[in-house]
Amino acid sequence: MLASKTTRRALASWCSSSSPSTATQLLPSFLVPALQTANPPRRTFSATANRPSKLGRNPISIPPGVELEVGDLFVKKDVTTYLQTKKRKVVVKGPLGKLELDIPSFVKIDHDTEGRKAVLTVEDKDQKKQMEMWGTTWSYLNNYIMGVSEGHTAVLRLVGIGYRATVEPRPAAEEYPGQQFVCLKLGFSHPVEMGLPLGMKASAPQPTRVLLEGIDKEEIMTFAANIRRWRVPEPYKGKGIFINDETIKLKAKKIK
Repeated sequence: MLASKTTRRALASWCSSSSPSTATQLLPSFLVPALQTANPPRRTFSATANRPSKLGRNPISIPPGVELEVGDLFVKKDVTTYLQTKKRKVVVKGPLGKLELDIPSFVKIDHDTEGRKAVLTVEDKDQKKQMEMWGTTWSYLNNYIMGVSEGHTAVLRLVGIGYRATVEPRPAAEEYPGQQFVCLKLGFSHPVEMGLPLGMKASAPQPTRVLLEGIDKEEIMTFAANIRRWRVPEPYKGKGIFINDETIKLKAKKIK
């Protein structure tokens, strides 16, 4: 055992003192693979090059009457962790109102005031997080620009016997002056009343239709989803509350 250890040490010192090519030529063939320290070739999982975001690479057109203001960086503390991240505030003003958006610091906005266009870029296209937020920020900013210039809408369709909807004021339950409530009759023992958020409008052109209007698309669709939760469409009779062009596939009736 002692001789083998001494032999290994002498072999290692001799290989380190001599050049690698000389060592591999003088050593026996069965010892050469053990002394080769070259790293194996890295496996390639994808041969395609990194492509830019399909949404983020497109310029955003700014219609007349809409102003885009990009602020400086500021530090914002995450509500779920102790980390502090750098953000940049973007203010979008238009005929219908004003919206503010906080974007990551690695997303850059090239605002062309003469051509009325905005181009979004990121610092490092190889990072997955930046590629994800590239298209997400583009979508948010595009919705904000459309919201302050044209507005967003959502249509709720009530399908079911006795389902009715009206928009009425409730002075005793309002959270701000002039708040309207969407009152629904959905087959419960009591009516469902949901107050509209500030800045959103609602109307009932038909007893089974509710039209929501506002400048914030996310707020509109969130409020519509909260109403839909009271009667989620069921697949046997097709009853429920549908949002916009939502459809479901009906199932066959259960035969006992």
